[in-house]
Amino acid sequence: MKKKTIALTMTAILTAMSLAGCGGQKTEAPAATDAATSAAETTAAGNQEGADRTGEKAATDAARKPAEEMTAAILAEGSGNIAVTYVKSPLNVPSIVEKDQGIFAKKFGELGYGVIYSELTTGPEQTQALASGDIQFLYAVGATSVILAASNEADIKIISTYSRSPEAFKLFGKDDSIQSPEDLRGKKVAGPKGTILHELLVAYLAGAGMTEEDIEFMSMGIPDSQAALAGGSVDAALLAGPVAYNMEKDGFPVITDGTGLTEATIVVAASGAYIEEHPREVKTFLEAQKAVLDAIDGDLEKAMEATAKETELTVEAVREMYPMYDFDMTIRDSDIEAMKKTEAFMKDNGMIENDVDIEALVWRAE
Repeated sequence: MKKKTIALTMTAILTAMSLAGCGGQKTEAPAATDAATSAAETTAAGNQEGADRTGEKAATDAARKPAEEMTAAILAEGSGNIAVTYVKSPLNVPSIVEKDQGIFAKKFGELGYGVIYSELTTGPEQTQALASGDIQFLYAVGATSVILAASNEADIKIISTYSRSPEAFKLFGKDDSIQSPEDLRGKKVAGPKGTILHELLVAYLAGAGMTEEDIEFMSMGIPDSQAALAGGSVDAALLAGPVAYNMEKDGFPVITDGTGLTEATIVVAASGAYIEEHPREVKTFLEAQKAVLDAIDGDLEKAMEATAKETELTVEAVREMYPMYDFDMTIRDSDIEAMKKTEAFMKDNGMIENDVDIEALVWRAE
């Protein structure tokens, strides 16, 4: 009788899945349905008639929900959610495609988890949320931010690479008067502090023996930096992604991009404690990240269209920008060397106080 009850419940779920298909994004695991709870109680009581009614009710209720949501409702009881960051800028095609196709939801749903997204985009906010346990995976965080957190003794590990895109990070001028680092002396420059863009600026100045002390640096996010440059309240601004693309199309001159100044390494990170306590979840995340890249390669046009819609760019603009990015998730030896240079650079320029062992910062699967 018990086996029959379980079979009826599973039949109801499968019926729901066949009716609902695979549509709908999943951002949070719903609580277990009354039907699923009732089925469990009926099984315990051994009441076959009640089980039959419960199985029918589960099938009826499930038909009204996407299969993905129904599966999570049954599986996620007691498992909770996996929280990941969702960062679109500069042109994070994998993040956009992942959310659009619900790849994390599908993969983690198999483990009984729901998936929720956090739109924290600044490095300090992201690493603080990771440290507090509010977020499990930083899916696209600048290596500079991770190094800064590690220097401050945060429990953080890099588990894969997200992207490399030095050409996508740019320093713009308000006119053609700035042709060299020396032309920036005493000028107002806006940009996000402690980021890859900030590293680009300091490296550019260092090429002429200058430091940040030789300019008036104004710390602000990319949208505010764009507005300040467009409004003429600053002489130069650090911009990336669609914002940089649009400013360049509007005629604002590019002083320099990150080529030769920074590798612009973006990584994926988790806390050391979480990795140790949840190896299965970390493995699942990496499998899902690979599945996202496979989805992009399998239908690039679909990925371009989803990215254009999310960023409010044209498909043609996305196609033009996409070659600037290398989204290979493998942590290469060149990535390690680039991060070692970044760590030394940050130390030399007073951006961090304590040394960071980059080799120890990188987690390797056994």
